[in-house]
Amino acid sequence: MTVEVSDRRRRARVRHATRVPSHRVFAALLGVIAATTSFVWVFYEASLDRATDGFTLVDVSALLPEVTPSAEAEEGLDDPNAGNAINILLLGSDTRLGDDNQELGKGEVGGMRNDTTMIAHISADRSRVELVSIPRDSRVAISDCQMLDGSTVRGWTGKFNIAFANGGSQGNVAEAAACVMTTIYDLTGLMVDHYAVVDFSGFVDMVDAIDGVPMCITQDVYSSKAHLDLEAGAQVLDGTEALAWARARTGTGLGDGTDLMRIERQQELLTNMARKVLGLNVLTDVTKGTKFVNALARSLTMDPELGDGHYLVGLAWSLRNFDTSNLYMATVPWQYAGDGSGDVLWSQPDAQEVFSALKADESVKDLLEPEPEETATPEEPTTSATPDATASEEPSAEPSDSSEPTASPTPLRETEDDILADCVID
Repeated sequence: MTVEVSDRRRRARVRHATRVPSHRVFAALLGVIAATTSFVWVFYEASLDRATDGFTLVDVSALLPEVTPSAEAEEGLDDPNAGNAINILLLGSDTRLGDDNQELGKGEVGGMRNDTTMIAHISADRSRVELVSIPRDSRVAISDCQMLDGSTVRGWTGKFNIAFANGGSQGNVAEAAACVMTTIYDLTGLMVDHYAVVDFSGFVDMVDAIDGVPMCITQDVYSSKAHLDLEAGAQVLDGTEALAWARARTGTGLGDGTDLMRIERQQELLTNMARKVLGLNVLTDVTKGTKFVNALARSLTMDPELGDGHYLVGLAWSLRNFDTSNLYMATVPWQYAGDGSGDVLWSQPDAQEVFSALKADESVKDLLEPEPEETATPEEPTTSATPDATASEEPSAEPSDSSEPTASPTPLRETEDDILADCVID
């Protein structure tokens, strides 16, 4: 009985920590793809190559234990991976390489780590998009990392973000991404198809390119370590403030200081950023669109296929009718290590079932939040008509003509003022 109660509590905590509003967050999941390809679609042939030339593309397939074959990208709007599920590893790097990243990082910190690790899963039929976050404080076995020069960095058991640090020990974020991919594969059997890494300065440029992100700060926030000082209320964060908000863990008004709380803030920030981008004419205005895509390009390191403009356009086109009710965000099922370290352990077998679902293109939401079984109700007894019953039953209302097509709802487009108007402070 004790085990059952504990399991119910743990599952409740996982669900509470992983659910986010889904009606506006499609671009938050795949903002890189949605923002880039929407712009590219408008200026397809004229601007495609120019918009994607700035991406840093590094092929790390030789460093991986196994690579999922990819379909050859074709010209035009065809989905090059039609009929196949896609898993994309999204990483946020705290590298201090470059003067801008050093200044924004606010500290002489060597090496590089990843504050954010997410796996974006796009189902084969393009009906589901699910995002699974991996807490950086997960205590796991880190794999040995193969480097492009043929050397190896040995792994050990520790926090999950050690994988990125080990792979990035020579200053190459692509090698860091490869080590994360290898560690995920060795732990779960899932080999992701693509990777994308974003750094400090590029993120700041992206936010500033849209003149800030509207946010509802529910209480005063202060973090000396993150150089963050915000008053409660509706306000627009510039790039530097948005970066500090996404990175901060300790301080006043930041919750319990755990990585899981930070994940929730990052998701909220990305959601509002996406809402503003969609509400502006960034995706159709040449000047604004070019500024935004150029900022996006400076911030990303990706594999060559994901960074190919024609591939991105085809993938985005295949998702044009996506229903955001089928969008889901989750975190790998976890429990505290219980030794005072603050580390978390993946709860088994639940965690492995999540990765197995991704591998098999099965719904993670159905796994973590199954629909309650309906209880059958006994049928009402039928009563035979009495001999003197002469009144016939009233005819039922005519059914609606189901053959008539239903108009698709107009996509929600909000102004910055609309987003800020949602802010309510107790």
